Amino acid sequence: MTQTVGITAFGAYLPRLRLQRKAMAAANAWANPSIVAQSKGERTMANWDEDAVTMAVEAARDALPQSADPIKSRAFVDALYFASTTMPFADRQNAGIVASALTLSEDIHTADITGSQRAGVSALIAGAEAVKSGSAKAALVASGDRRKTRAGAVQEFQYGDGAAAFVFGSENVAAKLIGTNSVSVDFIDHFRGESEEFDYNWEERWIRDEGFTKIAPKAIKGLLNKTGIAGSAIDHFILPCLFARIDQQIAKMCDIDPSKVRDNLGATVGECGTAHALLMLAQALEDAKPGQKILVASFGQGCDAALFEVTSAIDKVRPHRGVKGWLARRKEETNYIKWLAFNGLIELEKGMRAEKDNKTALSVTYRKRDMLFGLVGGKCEKCGTAQFPRTRICVNPNCRAVDEQTPFSFAELPGKILSWSADYLTYSQDPPSHYGMVTFEEGGRFLSDITDVDVGTVDTGTKVRMAFRIKDFDDRRGFRRYFWKAVPAS
Repeated sequence: MTQTVGITAFGAYLPRLRLQRKAMAAANAWANPSIVAQSKGERTMANWDEDAVTMAVEAARDALPQSADPIKSRAFVDALYFASTTMPFADRQNAGIVASALTLSEDIHTADITGSQRAGVSALIAGAEAVKSGSAKAALVASGDRRKTRAGAVQEFQYGDGAAAFVFGSENVAAKLIGTNSVSVDFIDHFRGESEEFDYNWEERWIRDEGFTKIAPKAIKGLLNKTGIAGSAIDHFILPCLFARIDQQIAKMCDIDPSKVRDNLGATVGECGTAHALLMLAQALEDAKPGQKILVASFGQGCDAALFEVTSAIDKVRPHRGVKGWLARRKEETNYIKWLAFNGLIELEKGMRAEKDNKTALSVTYRKRDMLFGLVGGKCEKCGTAQFPRTRICVNPNCRAVDEQTPFSFAELPGKILSWSADYLTYSQDPPSHYGMVTFEEGGRFLSDITDVDVGTVDTGTKVRMAFRIKDFDDRRGFRRYFWKAVPAS
């Protein structure tokens, strides 16, 4: 009997800030009047403390169980594939950071998949193949991108920041994998050299006529032929593309009804690089009904394509927020200077308080990795008191038991602000620096940075959740430190 392999859980993440393209155009029209044509809608804008890794962690949390004990509830995951072209580390496994933040077992296979815009779908195929081959029982696939462009570039308007995640397994499958197909062609539509910050983009007509309309149909038709599925049977067609109506043209070339092409989220999100096909797939699954077929493809030095059939389990597999939930959690941003500062496109005066050495002790980072990356504290076996950080002696004055604490994660626990400050004297990339004492329903408290907030919106009693973010940067050595911060629960 053939094993059924497919998606058993899915999630997404979109940053809270939405940069208004009208404000972007107004700031750049003096140099390029034609840029006004790009002024409709908005794009997602990552906060200064977000990157491909932190967004992938949030997307994975949206898909995975959010129990009070994530260490146990996520133990079933035994492989992790992380896809991105904007990974923060060139020689440090970024997937390992994602796994640590999710408190996954250290006895799992992890891999970074990069080098092409189709890396997200490539990771989907790798995750599915791992389960199909038996090398993994449950594979987590996560993708996130925060692409950087020159100020005023057309791509600055077109791109967006975001992430998506999927779990592949063989039990309680919500979307069965019917088949995959890949075409590999070294067609260079853009590239970014090893020492370069920005992509170099080639002429649009060449990319459209020689790239998308010749390479993508070959991969998609090949998939349909391999699976014996007619194009007319496709209910949702996904192909991220910045060129208007090219996705519909390609659908028609493959005998797929153009009306089945999914909205590419260009007006509200922008294109999120390697994560975008996965983000669109997550949104399609939120809308899909049992029996429907979803074809997802991604272009980049070739084309990867995968075909899924939705099962009756789809109604039991829903993300905690999903694309719709994150779209609703938004704040309009019209300050283009803030955008430039958050992306390192201008150098603002930081003042003397920023003049400190942020060197990280890597030995300490390793020894305390569960605390720093997984927000793991301890819970006393004798009295049940939870505390952060974990110590040999219980903090309960009526207990004080020695060496009785077991690992206990605070990452998924709801919390409240006990006391807080909004500090303009402390250096922050987004002043004022908000921080305060956070208490948790299960017990325990600690001093935490507070992010994704505006002046006047934080108060004692404000409900918060914890989010994995960048703590600070070591620009001298090219290192960045991660930790958990409090964000509003709503």
